[in-house]
Amino acid sequence: MPSSKCSTLALGISIAALLQIAGVSLFLFGFFPVKPTLSGFSGSESYQMPSCDSDSDAEMVDLSSEQRKSLYEELSGIPPVYDRLILMVIDGLPAEFILGKGRKPPAKTMAEAMPYTQYLLANELAVGFHAKAAPPTVTMPRLKAMMAGGIGGFLDVAFNFNTQAFLDDNLLDQLYRIGWRMVMLGDNTWIKLFPNLFSRQDGVGSFFVKDTVEVDFNVSRHLDVELAAEDWNLLILHYLGLDHVGHIGGRQSILMAPKLKEMDDIIKEIHTQSITSQKNSNSQTLLVVVSDHGMTEAGNHGGSSYEETDSLALFVGHGIRTASDGKSVNNEAFQVDIAPTLALLFGVPIPKNNIGVTLTNIFQSLTEEQRLRALELNSWQLLRLLRANLPRLCCDYSSSSTSNFNSGTLLRADSTGINFCIQLAKAVSAHNSWRLQNNSTLRSDYFHIASESYELFLRNASEWLSHRATDKPIHILLVAVVLMFISCLLFVCLTFWLFFNTYNNLWSSEVTFIFIAVILHAMSFGSSSFVEEEQYTWHFLTTTLYLIFLFTQIRTFLKGLNGNLSEVVSPIILVLISGRILRGWHQGGINWAHLPDISKLLLWLSPSTITFLHITSILSLSVLYSNSISILKSQFNLILWLSYLIGACLVLLQSIKNNIANTILVDHETTWIPQAVYVIGGISVISSLFGLPWFSSIRSKKGIFLGIRECIYDIGSAYVAFWCLLQLLLQQPVNAIPVLLIYVQHRASVRLFADSVSEHKDWVKVAAIYFLGLAGHFGLGNTNSLATIDVAGAFIGISSYSTVLSGILMFCITYASPILSHLSMVMCISTMVDRRVISSKEKFNWRILLESTVAIPSLVPLVVNSVALTSFTVVLLLMRNHLFVWSVFSPKYLYLCASTVSVYFGVLLIAGTVFYICYVFTIDKRKYQT
Repeated sequence: MPSSKCSTLALGISIAALLQIAGVSLFLFGFFPVKPTLSGFSGSESYQMPSCDSDSDAEMVDLSSEQRKSLYEELSGIPPVYDRLILMVIDGLPAEFILGKGRKPPAKTMAEAMPYTQYLLANELAVGFHAKAAPPTVTMPRLKAMMAGGIGGFLDVAFNFNTQAFLDDNLLDQLYRIGWRMVMLGDNTWIKLFPNLFSRQDGVGSFFVKDTVEVDFNVSRHLDVELAAEDWNLLILHYLGLDHVGHIGGRQSILMAPKLKEMDDIIKEIHTQSITSQKNSNSQTLLVVVSDHGMTEAGNHGGSSYEETDSLALFVGHGIRTASDGKSVNNEAFQVDIAPTLALLFGVPIPKNNIGVTLTNIFQSLTEEQRLRALELNSWQLLRLLRANLPRLCCDYSSSSTSNFNSGTLLRADSTGINFCIQLAKAVSAHNSWRLQNNSTLRSDYFHIASESYELFLRNASEWLSHRATDKPIHILLVAVVLMFISCLLFVCLTFWLFFNTYNNLWSSEVTFIFIAVILHAMSFGSSSFVEEEQYTWHFLTTTLYLIFLFTQIRTFLKGLNGNLSEVVSPIILVLISGRILRGWHQGGINWAHLPDISKLLLWLSPSTITFLHITSILSLSVLYSNSISILKSQFNLILWLSYLIGACLVLLQSIKNNIANTILVDHETTWIPQAVYVIGGISVISSLFGLPWFSSIRSKKGIFLGIRECIYDIGSAYVAFWCLLQLLLQQPVNAIPVLLIYVQHRASVRLFADSVSEHKDWVKVAAIYFLGLAGHFGLGNTNSLATIDVAGAFIGISSYSTVLSGILMFCITYASPILSHLSMVMCISTMVDRRVISSKEKFNWRILLESTVAIPSLVPLVVNSVALTSFTVVLLLMRNHLFVWSVFSPKYLYLCASTVSVYFGVLLIAGTVFYICYVFTIDKRKYQT
């Protein structure tokens, strides 16, 4: 029976886990599919009005580049305005740094850092746009948006770290097809997206965010030669330094103004050498300065806040002038508008999947006929895309007067399609009237009517296409939800079955609260505000649970069952005080992130203050770890302690070096220090897992009971200490104290649960530790926005870029506290190994041991996580058409999926550790009996 019960539990947990993995995978596949696109490349058919029949894409594939270029010029009706393009990408530059925000000018420090750019704007030699970027605001999908005019899938945030070739229709391929020669300098994301297109290239890695100088110098060193060269048509310059400055020190970094001045000098050099010098030349060059995204105050990006989506589009060149209203800096546009604008300026078809709208301010130098033609071509392209999304849509404007266009075809379309047809019909009618009108006054009136009507259709069509949820296979989503619901139900049933077979009295005040807390947390997902500010939920639930512990201990003392109240109460008080400091360290969340907190105050102070706190945390953690193990009790513990001290000294050295080089470029010579910490920590943890059980079993003279208990505690202490040491290396220095406080909370909790008077049920202990991990997750500054992911730490100690290694480090940084809670459970498990494991016949009861040390620590996190994951999956399915589905709910779901990975990692680590220890002690016991 005992063995069958353990087998049933193991089988049930495995089935539930497999069902959950299958459900999550199906839901991700169904909810975040690859965005469907029109295949192929736009060709000569782009210059013809789409008919109700299928468009023919039978462009002559054997045309040479020159023949194709001549054909496009003949069909377009818009002569290419420029013949050379310099695309300068300043990664992470918020548009408000140059254009200001609203009606306010840019901040004085920013404006003074870019005097030449401000001169160009003030003298109407340039036109600037706040080009709103769509989330996720990371580089790769933003480059796709600028070159193809489409909005990629939300999961592009993951693909950003492993970029693949971009196969959809895009501006670069269109230019290449007419014989353009291209040169690319800078971020190698371009080379990965568009392989084999560049005649010359010099790519640099975009993820070494500590590098703020060399990464830009590698671009600028070629600038003089390339500006003097005449063998290219397109020059791409992608500068990464400003984005890296933001990641290191935020918007207010002391490196920000010098970096802006460096970018301003480059703009001045390009303008004077390539544009001003061509004033009387037949060759015309256009400089377009863009940014892929903005940045938060902390310098991060990835989310959907105004600061992150406020990207720049600045056009500089002869013929560029402002509209009649004189606005040159307060223009608002979308990032996807860049693709159709550049395509029409340089005489190539607009990419097929573009949803952008031509920026009419850029075409002020063209004739009225050419400007209307640009709007017409853009409208035809969007009409084709609408037809792909609305198969029954058919707008026939074949007659010269569209007032009586084929109404029969409209009956095949729905109301949305009818509205689009009517809007475009008005524009086409006004355009035709303009063509036929000879009176200059009426002709001007018809021009404005046609322009406004085209722009109305374009904006409405673009908005509809951008907000249209990709067709989701609802049957797949429902199957996924059913699988996850069955998995969750199975986890819950297994938990109750285990509890009712283990405890005579299941319910108590703390047990009741934990159940209520899990349900309340699941219910909170129905509100977008609760999702955005989830940190308040976990701080409240964790604090309340420990207050219940406190009241329970006081009540026990008043009943005379506890003779020393201070020893039991002091750990609880320590947890509560540490939790309150953690709550105030980072304001957290999304809506209130701008409010003052301790971390912002420290960042305003001198860097030496943060370094002092960092060093203090390292030393304090070393002292606490020394007290947690009996160093002189065994040689093995002494060796572990010495290896920890060596690792701590290396982290200390790294902290001092970082403080010295705070205003300088990354010091590549310090790479060996974190690598040494990785090696020492890895060897120490692996040695403690595989060596301590054998050493403990040999020297244990008090029996298997105490031997297992001490061994589990020592291994758990090593896990926790070395993990915290790793976090002191990887986390931002301002998070050093929070890491220490989270460690103190876990140590205090283990001490509380180890007290014989504090008879908390085993699963309550596990739940409390797990709650601490989730509260600590937000205490380290994490939120449910992708913008708070710390990219900088993911490349510490990596000498060459590796997607796998940097991804692992990023995961370790983001889920430092939840993983620490699982490691602390190993320590806490030692308090669960009590005398119940020895039966009345003095035989060791393995069933009870495994229930306490494996089943309960595994099931509780799995149940809490499963309830949250399943409930949020249902919410996301119901909210799939909600306004905040991509900005709030989708990022949270990705976080929950990653959190599930951390839970499985923790459960496997706990089970593996305990099983191995028991295996070793079993072998040793058999040898002893023999």
